[in-house]
Order: sequence, then structure tokens, then C-alpha cells
Amino acid sequence: MGEAEILIHKQQLIIHSVLFFYGDAANQELSVQVARDVTNHWNQARGKVQINKLWYEVWFHIQGIWDRSLSPETVCANTDPQNNYFRVEEYVEGNISFVDAINSNTGYFKLENLLHNSTTAAHEYGHTLGLDHPGVLDIRGKGTPGIMYPRGTWVDPIFQYHPAAAAGEKGGTMNPFTRNVLQEDIDNLKLEKLSFDHKGLALVGGFTSIWHEKQIPV
Repeated sequence: MGEAEILIHKQQLIIHSVLFFYGDAANQELSVQVARDVTNHWNQARGKVQINKLWYEVWFHIQGIWDRSLSPETVCANTDPQNNYFRVEEYVEGNISFVDAINSNTGYFKLENLLHNSTTAAHEYGHTLGLDHPGVLDIRGKGTPGIMYPRGTWVDPIFQYHPAAAAGEKGGTMNPFTRNVLQEDIDNLKLEKLSFDHKGLALVGGFTSIWHEKQIPV
């Protein structure tokens, strides 16, 4: 989730988000790194959007904060559209990170998914802004996969885990490290349909406000 700010005089649209991290695997260094990774992925598209016949550059300003004293009450009572809350642990049921809905501000991240400049956090951030997985998951011949394609997508060999593997076989699906934020992803946000208030601000995404307890392996 984020708060869009339109700067007419600069012809810029900036989406502001603050990612709060809590849990046993969270720390300040990780929080800053993940926010930087998400920012870099979403800004690499150098996105543009046309609003009222004017073109605007789309930029993402994302902060990462470790809040070791975060409480369920704070998460549930939050009304700031910039704030997102994610628990980070080494173990997650199903072995994969998730957010609580399409259009959301809460979720649960597996630590391993956030390391080594992974695209997982950028992908999940897209869900918080309202993006779902594409309907067609065979994009062979279409080049670089966009950020919202999930694991298991069929792609050109260069974007597979193992380029020599047959499509759909072991190693023959998309390596998530090869997906990027594309202009198509920016287009899918439908920013031109936002309703900006008198301050030039608008909500992107939605509130789920769910506090997550630590998951314990059975």
C-alpha cells in the first residue's frame, strides 16, 4: 500500500510507502536493504503515466523501518496510507512469503526470500498496490518477465533456472531473479484513475491491518 502524490509543476507522480518489519528475523539492516531493493526494482522501469493529457514520471519513495516494539494494536489501529507491516521469520508455512490480499498493507515474509537482491519483496509489494498474477503464464517469445509473474511461469530459456532445461520440466520455469518491473506493470496500476484530494494525495492499495503471530513448525 502507498500514498500517491501528484506534483503537477514537476510532472511527477510519487508513491510513498513505509515498510515496517517485525519478528525474530527482522533487524534494521535488513529493513533498509529490503526497502532499497523494492525501490530499485520499481524505479528501474522509469515509469510514466498520462493524466488529463499530461505525462508524469512515476517514482517510488520507500522507507524500511525495524520496529521491535510494534504491537497488534498499532497495526490494527493504523490509518496512515503509507504504512505497511510485515513479519519476518526463518520459517513460514508453505515455505513462501505472502501478503494478506490484493490491495493490502500486511503480510508475512520468509527471511530466505528477502536476501541477495531477491525480487520477492518487490513482487509482494506489487500485490499490496493492487496487482494480481497475470492470467497467462506461458510467455515464451515475449522477453523479460514482468515483476508480477509467479514462480512456475514458462519463459524463454535465458530466464529459466536452467536455460538448457525443457519448458515446464525441472529447472525449466522462470527464475524469479530474472523478472523486472516493466512499464506494463506501471500501466496495470491504473494510476490515471486515482482520485486525488486537494493536497494532491491519493491511496494506492488498501488496508488489511492484520497482525501476524509467529508460525511454529509442527
